[in-house]
Amino acid sequence: MTTLPPIRETIAKHGLSASKALGQNFLLDEQLLDRIAALPGDLNGANVLEVGPGPGGLTRALLRAGANVTAIEMDARCLPALEELSDAFPGQLTVIQGDAMKLDHGEIMHGEPFHVLSNLPYNVGTALFVKWLSGENWPPQWLSLTLMFQREVAERIVATSGASAYGRLAVLAQWRSGAKLAMKVHRSAFTPPPKVMSAIVHLTPGDAPEGVSAKTLGRLTEAAFGQRRKMLRQSLKGVPGALEALEAVGIEPTRRAETVSVEEFVALARALKN
Repeated sequence: MTTLPPIRETIAKHGLSASKALGQNFLLDEQLLDRIAALPGDLNGANVLEVGPGPGGLTRALLRAGANVTAIEMDARCLPALEELSDAFPGQLTVIQGDAMKLDHGEIMHGEPFHVLSNLPYNVGTALFVKWLSGENWPPQWLSLTLMFQREVAERIVATSGASAYGRLAVLAQWRSGAKLAMKVHRSAFTPPPKVMSAIVHLTPGDAPEGVSAKTLGRLTEAAFGQRRKMLRQSLKGVPGALEALEAVGIEPTRRAETVSVEEFVALARALKN
């Protein structure tokens, strides 16, 4: 492994600047990046998928931790800096230029289990998160998700019923995964500093409840939280069989979506499927 210059020097050398259009904000603090890379546990020899590496700050930390990293980067300006990292860590880094939303991540990772660690671009972060958590096949190919979000999005992911932040993302994240807020990151840690604070969430897959379709649960939560201020009897009336399912599982139709726990949504989805 060769000695690498500070990230700030790499950015200057390649004339890089964070693109607002791509939702970029660069992290330069290498001690912080090492702490983020340590959140999933020992990564030595593990496969890691990183989306939006930019100039490679987090990528460096993952490579130092011994991970075999596959990085998806849309911004061609960043490829020379990533190529330097590939030379510095022979055999550990594969860079794919493309749109992470359009790529098959399981195929990219050759069917092998992998961890996901990313300082996600703000403009696609939530969509990628939903992509990783959706689908009927469970457990997923990924072993853990360690993801940087705007703090308000992170708080929505880990919220519990009754909290103002509780909504569809919380149900999606928690009905068959364990989700926790792992670290808060001050806006000053980024270049350029974003207008909002950030936080990292860490998820690991759990057991999927039996007799529950992910598609059915998604349809229910989309309807319920799409009109969250309305009573369930109103917000769910467009979902065939939902009002009967409410009665079957003993959920009062006068309740609102934010009062319905993850477990209750699961029971509702199971009753609806049956």
